[in-house]
Amino acid sequence: MNDCFFVSDLHGRISWYQRLFKVIEEEQPGAVFLGGDLMPSGMMSLTNGSHTIHDFFHDFLHMHFSRLKKGMGQTYPQVFLILGNDDRRCDEVLFQEAEKEGLWHYMHDTKLVFDQYTVYGYAFVPPTPFLLKDWERYDVSRFVDPGCVPPEEGYRTVDIHKDIITYSTIQKDLEHLAGDDDLTNAIFLFHTPPYQTLLDRAALDGKKIDHVPLDVNVGSIAVKRFLEERHPLISLHGHVHESARITGHWKDRVGETHAFSAAHEGPELALVRFSPGAPERTTRELLSN
Repeated sequence: MNDCFFVSDLHGRISWYQRLFKVIEEEQPGAVFLGGDLMPSGMMSLTNGSHTIHDFFHDFLHMHFSRLKKGMGQTYPQVFLILGNDDRRCDEVLFQEAEKEGLWHYMHDTKLVFDQYTVYGYAFVPPTPFLLKDWERYDVSRFVDPGCVPPEEGYRTVDIHKDIITYSTIQKDLEHLAGDDDLTNAIFLFHTPPYQTLLDRAALDGKKIDHVPLDVNVGSIAVKRFLEERHPLISLHGHVHESARITGHWKDRVGETHAFSAAHEGPELALVRFSPGAPERTTRELLSN
């Protein structure tokens, strides 16, 4: 099997997608993983540096993946994707419908056999300071870090029962998703990174709310514990754009798990290349246009 590609946090940036499509055609990877925050957001539209597409999903994303699939034929890779906390959940149905066309596998809260491996996907992140709450969930308890907005507040683009918002946790979700599976050959596609690792370091140094210092690590405690206890082979992460700049690292080890992040705050597309059979040889390249 050819190497796999992993990208995350493209935020509808057209130049990054175009660079991704080009390298997929050139290198014909065995699989492509997209780790959430795929659609344009208000903030990214201010810094995108590219023209605006009114219907990004149909007029760009769906169209270009369709062209890629038609052009590559049998060499078209398996595509696994989830959404992220900056994506609207009301768009989820669009990705689910396109899955039926064979463009990709929509992986949130599900698993799929891939060659000798099993891919698991999970999109939720712990509470953030942002107001869109479609993909936010309590982590291991109903504790919310200072400066963050609880899941019951903010707004959502789909209706969710109040009890689910109040009592669900990432920890419980992961227990249900993995069950009693043997995760020796598992690849987990997350949006959030694990807590207190080299992948979840936010630029919050010296900042306080009501005289309380903010935690500079913003990843998920539940994901960290899950990796430590269940030992999947590989975990893929995004979400915290600046972490690699601050820590100097885009990869880490959590117990026996190889953890990689494709989040990047620079102008380049961050492309992680990995082989499930040799995760220790994983590389990351910053691709300019």
